[in-house]
Amino acid sequence: MTNSFLNNWNFFRVLRLLMGLLILAQAFVSKDILFGLAGLLFTLMPLLNQGCCSIQSQCHVDTNTKSSRKEIKYEEVD
Repeated sequence: MTNSFLNNWNFFRVLRLLMGLLILAQAFVSKDILFGLAGLLFTLMPLLNQGCCSIQSQCHVDTNTKSSRKEIKYEEVD
């Protein structure tokens, strides 16, 4: 669990964390609960190293299949 906090930090993960913290700060200033929940979401996503696609690996593209390397034949249409 601690490995997900400490490893694989990149620019976009840090950017999401900073955006989340800024949203949380703005939520406290404006006393807006819904804005605070959005800020909490944007803060927890980079801390837990989660994203929209990593929940069920829906964005994974399998490049090892032979169908992806299949040659495409084109026909000329008049």
